[in-house]
Amino acid sequence: MSKTENNQSNGKNDGDFSVIFAALGDSTRLALFDRLSDGKPRSISVLSDDADMTRQAVTKHLRVLEAAGLVQNQRMGRESHYAFCPDQLKQARAYLDQVAGRWDSALMRLKTFVEDGPA
Repeated sequence: MSKTENNQSNGKNDGDFSVIFAALGDSTRLALFDRLSDGKPRSISVLSDDADMTRQAVTKHLRVLEAAGLVQNQRMGRESHYAFCPDQLKQARAYLDQVAGRWDSALMRLKTFVEDGPA
């Protein structure tokens, strides 16, 4: 089965999750995401209080997380509050589970081949 056929059969292209993985690949964004993962929305001011960076820098990181669908921005009066969005993370986890399953299958075939020899 070609790579294209395999991607179509599982309903996702490998590139669909690259934005999520790239967003979480930065330690600052990962720390912000971790703070929001408790489910409590927080303002940019609160999120930047503990950070060693400006509010503008925190905002840029939050926008990357928002573009990846990992957080959402909610306006509350004059402030923007960011909240955790678990759906994209669940989809990425399901994708990683599929990849792990393919690797497990390939390793089992290799083990069988090594132990039993060629058919």
